[in-house]
This record gives sequence, structure tokens and C-alpha cells, in this order.
Amino acid sequence: MQPQYTMVATTLFGLEEVLADELKQLGAQEVKPGVRSVSFSGDKGFMYKANLCLRTAIRILKPLRRFPVFDEDDLYKKLQQIPWERYMNVDSTFAIGAVVHSKHFTANNHYISLKSKDAIADYFRHKYHRRPNVDLKHPDCKIHIRIQQGHCTVSLDSSGNSLHKRGYRSATNIAPINEVLAAGMILLSGYKGHRNFIDPMCGSGTILIEAAMIAAKIPANINRNEFAFEKWEDYDEELFFTIHDALLKRISSPPFKIMGFDKAPSAVRKAKENIKNAQLSDFIGVHHVNFFNSVKEVFGSTTLLFNPPYGERLSIEAPTFYKQIGDTLKHHYPGTTAWLITSDIEALKYVGLRTSKRIALKNADLDCKFVKYEMYEGSRKTSKNSSPEGSQK
Repeated sequence: MQPQYTMVATTLFGLEEVLADELKQLGAQEVKPGVRSVSFSGDKGFMYKANLCLRTAIRILKPLRRFPVFDEDDLYKKLQQIPWERYMNVDSTFAIGAVVHSKHFTANNHYISLKSKDAIADYFRHKYHRRPNVDLKHPDCKIHIRIQQGHCTVSLDSSGNSLHKRGYRSATNIAPINEVLAAGMILLSGYKGHRNFIDPMCGSGTILIEAAMIAAKIPANINRNEFAFEKWEDYDEELFFTIHDALLKRISSPPFKIMGFDKAPSAVRKAKENIKNAQLSDFIGVHHVNFFNSVKEVFGSTTLLFNPPYGERLSIEAPTFYKQIGDTLKHHYPGTTAWLITSDIEALKYVGLRTSKRIALKNADLDCKFVKYEMYEGSRKTSKNSSPEGSQK
């Protein structure tokens, strides 16, 4: 039996509980949500499984040490107390990522990374008269330094490149949505492939692809070329491929429609290219359609989820644009649960519909709201009687 140990999965603001639920469903133990992270315990095989499956994780870290730290010099000294030869050698390459949230540290993340790199290189130079080299692209060992208030956690990064880099996106539009955020929004909406799904402003297709992967039970990172743990000395290739192959056997065809629209022909082309890269062309249809001229053509309950333009991304006339969203939903999309994300909170009042849920999220550095509208089948009474969005507290 493999030993259990504590790990940390990092995520985006607002997705901590979604990631915790993912981990529980996957079989993690001692799941504890934190700030942009979730700690859990599992064995080596579960670490492999977490990297392959988790849709809302950015990386999976294996903590090595945690200690109080007061400033940059204190960090340097304490990093030199770790027996680094257990995790790498002088012929290894390494890279360091750092995240700092502490009033004691005035330096930025990059400087802390450089200071940590010096500490580890000097450790080997003093002990072995040689030092390992830094390789930022393909290191043998990737180390993560997190300083939160007065404590530092040093971890091995088992993922390598951020897990949002699924490997399918070769074509993008202006400010494409992060794959982890897209998956998180879909999971927050409750969509699991049990109804139709439409992204009416699909851009390069990220939301559609993530929805199809959820519906078909395709692991989020099944097509990644490599994970950092594959370079660890205790990497078990046989165990990894046993898990990998077992996950592939669970894939099934989605029984409901998944469709995307965009008014820009270039966006439709890019979305189709990315969908083809993800090997999902049989599951997703993309059409050159202006949402504001569209009607609901699919039968049955439907989730409509999209990332409309914000003022920061494209030049739009917000009052007119958001009013058109509300009018289109109200008049042409009965039997639909509609979700959208925006950083233009003021513009939401022009939708003219009452939200049934509001969730705070971040899209890159933008504070956003992810909002839900219920469009009932066969009756507009609800929307006529609803107060405009701007009247709500």
C-alpha cells in the first residue's frame, strides 16, 4: 500500500468550493478549502489522477516544509536548511515559482523566486562544489514557494505547466477565457451533460470544449504532453498508465446537443479549429449566428452560458448591448437557464431581468459577477413582473 501525504491544489478566486467538490468526488481524503487553494490527502496514484482529472485546479503541489519567515534574508537561510539532494542533484535542472502575500515582504514574486534560486544553488555549491542549472521551460524539478503572512510553504510542483493549458487551444480571439475559469463556471451552473448547452458568443470555443469534456466524462488533462512528476525519481510509469487507461474507458458520448454561435466568421473558424484539436468535432456544433437574431431551436431544458464582451475587451455600447441580451433571452429562449459573466456590474441593470443567483469571480485581474437568469417555458409572466436588475439591493 502506498503512503498517504498532504497535497495542495491551487485554483482561481471563487472556485475553491467547486474544486473541493471535485476532489471529494475523485476520492480525496481530508479535503479543506483555503484561499485560492484546497488541501487534501492521497497517495502517489491519486496525485497522478488529480493532475489528469481536475478541471478547476491550476497545479497540484506536494508540500515539503513549512516554517515561519520574517524577510528575504531569513527565507534564504531557511531554504538552505532543506536537504535538497533528496529531491534533485547537481545534474538536475530546476525552476522556482513564488507567490507572496505578506506585509513583511516588500519584494515582488520575481525577486523572491531569484532569492530562492540563489539559496538552492548555493546549497549545492557549498556542499558539492557544483550547482544545478536553471531551466524555466522544462526543469527536472519545479519548486513552488508560497509566503502567506508570516509563514512560508515550500512545495514540489507535480504539474509543471499550469493545468489550464489543456493542449487544445491553438487559435484565440481577444482576451480568451481561461480554461479553468470556463470549467468552473460550467460546474457552478450545475451542468453535467444532462441537458442541452449553448454558448451564444463562443469566441474561440473554450467554454464549449470544457462543457463537452464534462458531458463526455473526458478528463481535463488527458491530452497533456507531460507533467512535472514524470521527471521525479519515484515516478511509476506503469501506475500512471493504468490510471490513464482506466479513465479513458469511462468516456461516453453526450446525449444532448452542445452548440456555439458567434457573429464573427473568424471566431467560428477559430472555435472549430480548437474543437478539432480537442477531438470533439462529433460532439459540438458551431454556427455563424448573431445571438441577437437567434431563437431557441433545441427542444427541452437548456443551459445557456457565455462570456459576453466587457468594455475592457471590446468597444461596445453597454446599455444597448446588455438590453439586447435581456430582450433576446426574454423573447426567444424559453425553458432556458442563462448564465453570463461580466466585470461591467453596472451594465447588468440594463438586462432588465432579475437574477436568481450572483457569484463573485475573477477573470484575470477583473472583479466579475457570474449571474443566473431563469427563463420559464411557455410564460413571460415572470419576466414582466420582475423588477429590473438595477432595483435590487
